[in-house]
Amino acid sequence: MTMDLTRDLTRAVRPAAGLWGLARAALGAVALVKPANVAGPWVGRVRPPHAGAVLARALGGRDVSLGVGMAAAAATGREMLPWIIAGGAADAVDAGATIASWRRMPRKGRLLVLVLAGGSTAFAAGLAVLDVQSGGDEG
Repeated sequence: MTMDLTRDLTRAVRPAAGLWGLARAALGAVALVKPANVAGPWVGRVRPPHAGAVLARALGGRDVSLGVGMAAAAATGREMLPWIIAGGAADAVDAGATIASWRRMPRKGRLLVLVLAGGSTAFAAGLAVLDVQSGGDEG
């Protein structure tokens, strides 16, 4: 039973990684187009407003790049582990930055970002383990 579950999980690595990449790219695209929708809930109102938009767009560009790279690697059978590690590391930094500024952030937004970033970091760790177990070539 355990062997079947492990085999099924390793088969799911590429599709799961591809969806994870697409979700990241979509969130990044929202940050690029509507930066206040991403920055506001996370860090609150920023003065001057354009400063928050600049940072949200920069993070959006990061997430579009990481997401498209991950989705492309998953879809084409290329090596995914570097993309998994990069995405997980970016999310770990987001979670850490949120914790470091916890008291100064909007209550609902900080919890949402911590859950999303922490969950995505854990998801990346699981994907990395399964990718290594599958030999990274389960395309």
